[in-house]
Amino acid sequence: MAKLLIIDDERAIRSTLREILEYESYDVDDIDNGIDGLDLIKKNNYDLVLCDIKMNKMDGMEVLENALALKPDLPFIMISGHGTVETAIEASKKGAFDFVSKPPDLNRLLITVRNALDRGTLVTETKVLKRKVSKTRHILGDSESISRIKETIDRVAPTEARVLITGANGSGKELVARWIHEKSNRAESPLIEVNCAAIPSELIESELFGHEKGSFTSAVKQRIGKFELANGGTLFLDEIGDMSLSAQAKVLRALQEHKITRVGGEKELDVNVRVIAATNKDLLKEIEDGNFRMDLYHRLNVINIHVPHLTERTDDIPVIAQHFLEEICNDYGMPVKKINDAAMNALKGLPWTGNVRELHNMIERLIILSDKVITENDVVAFANPTGGTNIGAANGNGHVTATHGGSAIDYDKFSNFQDYKDHAEKEFIKFKLEKNNWNVSKTADDIEIQRSHLYSKIEKFGLKRSE
Repeated sequence: MAKLLIIDDERAIRSTLREILEYESYDVDDIDNGIDGLDLIKKNNYDLVLCDIKMNKMDGMEVLENALALKPDLPFIMISGHGTVETAIEASKKGAFDFVSKPPDLNRLLITVRNALDRGTLVTETKVLKRKVSKTRHILGDSESISRIKETIDRVAPTEARVLITGANGSGKELVARWIHEKSNRAESPLIEVNCAAIPSELIESELFGHEKGSFTSAVKQRIGKFELANGGTLFLDEIGDMSLSAQAKVLRALQEHKITRVGGEKELDVNVRVIAATNKDLLKEIEDGNFRMDLYHRLNVINIHVPHLTERTDDIPVIAQHFLEEICNDYGMPVKKINDAAMNALKGLPWTGNVRELHNMIERLIILSDKVITENDVVAFANPTGGTNIGAANGNGHVTATHGGSAIDYDKFSNFQDYKDHAEKEFIKFKLEKNNWNVSKTADDIEIQRSHLYSKIEKFGLKRSE
């Protein structure tokens, strides 16, 4: 349900607008002056403001300017009994969405309100999407190993040298590859990624080199391979240790001769591609076992960059965690939460089997399930639910407890892990429903489940909208 604010010094206008808008299922606040209206805007997250222009204490135009200085994306509809073209133009220049004359036409007002709310939603979604598709995120951290990686990237990126990136899953190998491309002379050309572990061995050659129509049973049309798509740019071969030996032989030829041939084709195609490879495997061990070609290894391993495990650079955890905290809170459209020092130390003490990727997921979980300040007890309760409670504190009875939302959680009340998962799932769904003003369809889309499934969860957990 959208939350609206009416600022107007005429009681009759406020009452009429409120009655109309509440009938349309909007949540409406109203106030009779601009100063108090501005205070309400500072304290609350309104989706739209309807503001009179001529008022005592503070003019509506002043309210508009001050409010947009605080919240630039907040839609304003200006209302005036002295409507002129000049006034409407001035309001538009100052950032108002639209201008409505008194007495307002009911149908026009409702259409204007709906359009303003739609615009606000689109602005928010566009900002989120822009963040997601914007340039590569920074390599976070100031530890010695990360500083060395950044320095190596700066030296290697402008060259054409091939790079082999090694490290555990989730450590940030893809991010290193992206920065090499971003800082290279090929930055304006495409970066094409191939996850060799995710493609069946019988399809990897078609994926890399393409195929001609009719070259095999399902080849109903010609396909352009990743080498061709990356021509002039960079090809990132992720998890190359999982590539089949036959595909390795063709990749070796492409690296040596800068030529490829599509599957089922005879024509050789010239390709100008810089190859960056990554793996979580020990390729020398794979060579000993006969799973990887030594000649390809030496072709790829001109420059080697090893990305350390997160537990090898725990001093970077506060920087990374704070960045994720701000990023996720902004994506959710909520105030940025804080992590106290004890909670940060608790995070530094975790095993991080999933590396930086796991840290991102844990920060998101803490944001959803914790209060305004994330504490050490929150880390115990929510950050690593499958990893034990060795960083928790025991009460007088020897029971481990943690606080959440101002109340204590006694772990003895969870008879098994499923009970705890149900508790966490209930809190997560409750948070999402409240965030989306109990719009079930929007919440179902947000958490990527079917609406009927969400209704079942609401009934299962006995969730009800608070009055």
